[in-house]
Amino acid sequence: MTEPARHLEPAPAPAAERERLAAVRRYRILDTPPDGTFDTIASLAARSCDAPIATVAIVDSDRIWFKAAHGLRGVSQIDRDPGLCASAILHDAPYVVTDALTDPRTAANPLVHGEPGVRFYAAAPITTADGHRLGTVNVLDTRPRDASEAQLGMLGDLADLVALELERRLSSICTITAERTMRTGAERLVRTLQRTLLPPALPKVPGLDAAAAYHPVSQDEVGGDFYDLFPLNDGRWAFFLGDVCGKGAEAAALTSLTRYTLRAAAIYEPDPCAALGNLDAVLKGEYQSDPRFCTALFGVMAPEPDGSFAVTLAGGGHPPALVVRAGGTVELVETPGGQLIGILPDPHFGRADVRLAPGDALLLYTDGLTEARTPDGAMLGDEGLTAHLTSAPCEGADNLLANVHKLLTELGAGVSDDTALLALSVPRRAEPSGQEPLR
Repeated sequence: MTEPARHLEPAPAPAAERERLAAVRRYRILDTPPDGTFDTIASLAARSCDAPIATVAIVDSDRIWFKAAHGLRGVSQIDRDPGLCASAILHDAPYVVTDALTDPRTAANPLVHGEPGVRFYAAAPITTADGHRLGTVNVLDTRPRDASEAQLGMLGDLADLVALELERRLSSICTITAERTMRTGAERLVRTLQRTLLPPALPKVPGLDAAAAYHPVSQDEVGGDFYDLFPLNDGRWAFFLGDVCGKGAEAAALTSLTRYTLRAAAIYEPDPCAALGNLDAVLKGEYQSDPRFCTALFGVMAPEPDGSFAVTLAGGGHPPALVVRAGGTVELVETPGGQLIGILPDPHFGRADVRLAPGDALLLYTDGLTEARTPDGAMLGDEGLTAHLTSAPCEGADNLLANVHKLLTELGAGVSDDTALLALSVPRRAEPSGQEPLR
């Protein structure tokens, strides 16, 4: 048993004290809320030493802060006066004062000649694995007395227990911090990767307004929804929107392949059904051992002399597009019989033709929208989306997307999958003053 320290202690070296205080900060224990584990340790210290007062104390630069206290009400910290805790951390061994009123180390301490009138003090240092003494587990009494070897041994064991608990908590803090850092990095990577799968901005199309949006359900997982709008060599414009199977890195790779395949196919074969057929062949060739599939709408539009646009759509297993007419009516644009792309032996791709007059808009969306649940638990569906757009008519691609975004926000937790949106609208033509706009 190491003999208790009962001699006058030297002042700490400044460098050593700086290192000790750095260790105190490292454990992030100061000014934390009360904790049952440390409260129990203080209670055990009091009982094992038959003392009315016990504390788990951390010695800061200018104060003694109590992580736990037994028999000491309404006091959370005291000044760092020498003689008691501030002196106990200068020793490796248990520190004992049998009569604080006559001991030169403690006679000037305010806790001795003032309230609560401490006469006996015994402490064991809370020592870290790298040798820094953060504070003490200590007991106090208002009468002079001594402590047995068994009692000092118990204080030492309890101080070791505090040190172990601080290490455990520091390890947990470091783990959580590292996980948060990794999560932040992963989210940043996901956002960057997601941006590479979508066009950074839609091109300006003469005589047409275009807007797109992507609404992810999760910020830490790459989705498989995609869209694009780009010019063809003959004055027409191509566009597509779709959804690949799966999530994460594999879905990202499939999305990238799908998007660039459709772009290339449109250049060499602008017929929408042929473009989907080309994509089907590429996916089957690339994923022979592990088939992958997607759904998509692919369209080609050509400007007409009257300011309208002739649109040809091809569909492969994808929800229908919607046309919002200038008068506020909403029409489904079906592509009958369109089948999944990349998985069936000989898929059929449906086709539809539609004309967008001034004031009309075309909306493409992925099934995260129509498979969302309403507050009563029912699926929104194409009918629910149509009813919503009919009840809240708006004009223009931006306003149309804002309307759908409002719907997604209202559905809240009912939205369980990512949603991609692409809106194309033909502005009304300006008319001479005094005339009604053409409809």
